[in-house]
Amino acid sequence: MQYRRLGKSSLVVSAVGLGCMGMSEFYGETDDHESIATIQHAIDRGVTLLDTADMYGSGRNEELVGRAIEKRRHEVIVASKFGNVRGPGGSFLGVNGRPEYVQQACEASLRRLRIATIDLYYQHRVDTDVPIEETVGAMARLIEQGKVRWLGLSEAAPETIRRAYATHPIAALQSEYSLWSRDPEDEILAVCHELGIGFVAYSPLGRGFLTGQFQKFEDIPENDYRRHAPRFQGENFEKNLKLVERIKEIAAQKGCTPAQLALAWVLSRGENVIPIPGTKRRAYLDQNLGALEIPISAAELLRIDEIAPLGVAAGERYAPSGMQRVNL
Repeated sequence: MQYRRLGKSSLVVSAVGLGCMGMSEFYGETDDHESIATIQHAIDRGVTLLDTADMYGSGRNEELVGRAIEKRRHEVIVASKFGNVRGPGGSFLGVNGRPEYVQQACEASLRRLRIATIDLYYQHRVDTDVPIEETVGAMARLIEQGKVRWLGLSEAAPETIRRAYATHPIAALQSEYSLWSRDPEDEILAVCHELGIGFVAYSPLGRGFLTGQFQKFEDIPENDYRRHAPRFQGENFEKNLKLVERIKEIAAQKGCTPAQLALAWVLSRGENVIPIPGTKRRAYLDQNLGALEIPISAAELLRIDEIAPLGVAAGERYAPSGMQRVNL
């Protein structure tokens, strides 16, 4: 395993982390037994960064991670998030960054995770009704209380990142980043580099689309969130499929899978970039970790830039309601 430091923090994590969201919700059927086995296999392979959030499965994902690491807490860096509030039936109730809620959310996450301290605590989405200084100030108090080690933000705009950082050091900024989501290259990556903030790339495989596993819409499970995602719809699906076919061609020439090429590309973007591909199966985990052994030459990077430039994907990352909560 290779390791990278998250910005200026003391957190040194595996160069590839593990996103745990899909183990509890959104991506088809779940299997807690296999998911726990996958987390433990990841730890065996040297993966140290585990990513969860209180909204994933309405708390069930944190409970799952807590069970998986119960006897191996010292081997992992646990990252969780707060801010996306859900109702008892799973409905989305909005974003909450109020100081009192920050405290309540953290304490609830600690109980579900069955740990004393969260290593990296993110604000999942920015609450535009609460000054970022107030939210980050409340998060900083969690550090004083010993409940959190380092702070992070997710899907925050450059100015928000600067204001947050001026309030308290930020270890990591988490945003979507992949061959079909290169938006952070506009400003976000530069701000992170300037301030010494680590960049954690979620959905580095384009929610699985860049792996080539979806050849037609019907390949997506019926109970899968992706059936409602713009990039998986109609003409967008067909246009994006052409991008995947070209990625497959380069991967075949390199003797790797499209997923490995996509992850290797993200890893090549800088030492402060850590992708966290999500999977709930051990076989896919091993395949993803193989990306660490895939070098990409300057010529190959240029070729990839030609087929997957900024804005190449057809369709938005989220439905309109979701897009209203990013880059704030």
